[in-house]
Amino acid sequence: MKRLCLTFLLILALAVPAMGKEITLVLDWFPNVDHIPLYVAQQKGYFDEEGLEIKIMPPSESADALKLAAAGRAELGISYEPQTLVAASEGIPLLVVGRLIGHPLSTVLYIEGRGIEKPQDLNGRSMGYTVAGMEDVLAKAFCELNEVKDYNLVHVEFAIIPSLVSGRVDSVMGGFRNYEVVELELKGYKPGYFALEEYGFPDYDELVVVANPAFAKKNPEAIRSIRKALSRATEYTLKNPKEALAVYLKAVPESDEKLEKLAFEKTLPFYAESQVLDVERWRAFADFAHKVGLIERPVDVEPLLWKD
Repeated sequence: MKRLCLTFLLILALAVPAMGKEITLVLDWFPNVDHIPLYVAQQKGYFDEEGLEIKIMPPSESADALKLAAAGRAELGISYEPQTLVAASEGIPLLVVGRLIGHPLSTVLYIEGRGIEKPQDLNGRSMGYTVAGMEDVLAKAFCELNEVKDYNLVHVEFAIIPSLVSGRVDSVMGGFRNYEVVELELKGYKPGYFALEEYGFPDYDELVVVANPAFAKKNPEAIRSIRKALSRATEYTLKNPKEALAVYLKAVPESDEKLEKLAFEKTLPFYAESQVLDVERWRAFADFAHKVGLIERPVDVEPLLWKD
């Protein structure tokens, strides 16, 4: 399994930056509608009202947010619960301080009309996966849980749509129910998917806010303020979706407006309802991750989660 490496920590003999005027938050991926509450908090002045200046930055690769936060190169990052547990299992120092997307967006995605209606229809077919060392493990777990015994795993990386459309694979573990579903629809296909939490996976937070533990310990009021602003921004997003989308599109003008609007409509039910970090919910997924081999060592989730 591809592992997050600890060696980058050895390169840094740096003190964690003290709380300054500006706090850097590194995204998990390029800006998209999953991040709308962050942009609402920034553009509507919720961060300002808490005395915060948050700099939102895209990463150069999806693991950067975790690495940068752990190494003290950024105060905050956006990551995925599964990746966060992998990092914690490997001893990488992180603290989860908030939630952005409160339920899985990741699915087993397929195109309807090709003979797939239930998981058992995946027998004898090819299943693609995106992130090696992550989605292939989850693909195997899905198949084991749902009596799929004869299948071929294919690493498609992020060529999800071309791989499905061309028939290179019959399904993909890791297709999101907001973006890839919309992309298929825009190409004239009817997407179908198996939601992980409906087929044996514990429910989990798709996107979380992680912090450098030393920064959080030194600046607890900043963490509380960030959580408060994010909660307020999420509430605004849910109550005023049209206005929230407009705020995002203004902040990220390079976005594909048609795609983002459709993806946003599908994302709305998945924004985190609160900033409460449910220990038992996290423990259930951590235990599952260990059982299926996603993490090699068990993770005690209580020290991983912000308590306030």
